[in-house]
Amino acid sequence: MSSGNGGGTGGGRTVSPRRDAVRNRDALLAAARGLFAERGLDVPFDDVARRAGLGSATLYRHFPNRAALVGAVYGDLLDATARAGRRALDESDAWAGLGAYVTAVYAELAADPGANDLMTTAIPGITALDALHEEHRRTVARLVARAQEQGAMRGDVAVEDLLLALAAVGRTVPALAALDGAWQRQLALLLDGLRAPAPVPLPGRAPTGDELADVLHALGPRLGR
Repeated sequence: MSSGNGGGTGGGRTVSPRRDAVRNRDALLAAARGLFAERGLDVPFDDVARRAGLGSATLYRHFPNRAALVGAVYGDLLDATARAGRRALDESDAWAGLGAYVTAVYAELAADPGANDLMTTAIPGITALDALHEEHRRTVARLVARAQEQGAMRGDVAVEDLLLALAAVGRTVPALAALDGAWQRQLALLLDGLRAPAPVPLPGRAPTGDELADVLHALGPRLGR
């Protein structure tokens, strides 16, 4: 009896359209994940299709734009970041928790330029990225508040100050990853500047949330379709 899925003739085994679509989608995600990790999020779409052994039309049927593909590839990064945040917030010593959290995040940035683009810039249209940034901001805000309450962090640091500094240093992490201990050294220097007591007050003012978003967008890759 025919399966109703367009089976072939002669009793040969056929692959259902649904199974074929799942296989193609998995191949595209694996190809994109590898290329994003090697070259960042602005890799050409045609290169993703080519590595997957599929045509560009197949890629666009599954992922009509880059935001959809990026969101699918990095959806699990939100879970990993949230877990690191929960571990940090469970620390009784807020300063130790902050250090552990940003070190965990930077380790992701060092391993994957695509993850670096996601965490250190703003890219519109990616729902998973918006959720990731919001989770990251909430975690950092709670850690900053606790560290300041405990007297470990200088009191004139705003959450946006730290988020901007982390993003700026974070952009250098992939380039520093080949140098033993280099990004860890830069992160340690950044964190040391946040410690209390502060030798001199910070000049100027902290950026607003909207201003921070504008800066992160300017830092980001110019992603095409």
